[in-house]
Amino acid sequence: MNKTFLARVATFAGGMLLAFSAFAAGGGGALQQAGTDLNDRASLQRGAQLFMNYCAGCHSLKYLRYSRMADDLGLSEDEVMANLNLTGAAFGEHIVSSMPADRATAWFGQVPPDLSLITRVRGSDWVYTYMKSFYIDDTRPLGWNNTLFPNASMPNPFWKQQGLQHAVFGEADAATGETPVERLEVATAGTQSPAEFDQTIRDLTAFLEYAGEPAALKRQGMGVWVILFLSFLTLLAWLMKNEYWRDVH
Repeated sequence: MNKTFLARVATFAGGMLLAFSAFAAGGGGALQQAGTDLNDRASLQRGAQLFMNYCAGCHSLKYLRYSRMADDLGLSEDEVMANLNLTGAAFGEHIVSSMPADRATAWFGQVPPDLSLITRVRGSDWVYTYMKSFYIDDTRPLGWNNTLFPNASMPNPFWKQQGLQHAVFGEADAATGETPVERLEVATAGTQSPAEFDQTIRDLTAFLEYAGEPAALKRQGMGVWVILFLSFLTLLAWLMKNEYWRDVH
């Protein structure tokens, strides 16, 4: 009976793992490695500028304040207010999009989601791959589609840098009638080379990863000191133990 119970538990856990993997993929497709580095402050600064210029018009980071971002990324208040604050919010306020909800619904069919926790929910590799997977689709209301997240209600904000991608379709599935996308090809070159565009999306992904957990930057820096403190505490405990048990031995 115990073996049967354990087998059922294992089957259930395996099913939950598969379901979670499918949810995390958000539409299927192999994920590319983002290769983000939260210790690269220059990358985070570039990512912040990219987000404010190309994403903040629609998306918010409601759990992150301008002042906290400035402190973590080594920016002054003047730099943030002049270059990154495009809504006129106060320095201590949260990063909130200026787009009215009613207009967003009319334009995109729904209010664009807040992106504060997007990398914690989906993963950095998912965000990186998603931003590189847009292609022209005249059947969609906005003229764009995405291989990782099909039928997403979002245009490609970086089409000028990446260029215009077109889908190359495979053979239709006999059972479902769906035609899979085999690969994407750049039909019209963008302003950046593929390597430059990869770095652009990597910078943006790194900033979103930081925004999902700003404390991670300081926690990593404190890790070495915590290990040293624990090592010192262990040495003191060992010396104290030897002192207490000296007479016993």
